[in-house]
Amino acid sequence: MITVKPIHNDEDLAQALERIDVLWRARVGTSEGDELDILTMLVERYEDAHYPIPPSDPVAAIKFMMEQKGLTQKDLVQYLGSPSKASEVLNRKRPLSINMVKRLHHGLNIPYGCLLA
Repeated sequence: MITVKPIHNDEDLAQALERIDVLWRARVGTSEGDELDILTMLVERYEDAHYPIPPSDPVAAIKFMMEQKGLTQKDLVQYLGSPSKASEVLNRKRPLSINMVKRLHHGLNIPYGCLLA
């Protein structure tokens, strides 16, 4: 029998996470697997309400990828269109256009979700 309680506070959250840790390898279709599914949904709901993740920052995503790949502002011209556009985007003076987003996604593998804020 599954005995799952709602998560009302961080103490309840900690208990749910401990239980999830115990159930982690439970098989789908078993009572333990069902309990795991229910607990993960409850934890996700609680965390979304109490610890929301802010939307991503497209410029931060671009700069992160530049750092990871050792790129300079000059390297972004092929994705952003011109040296002045690259400068304006990186200095937050110009928003990304849809074409820029597509080129950055395909060329640098930056997820669309990170570029569309």
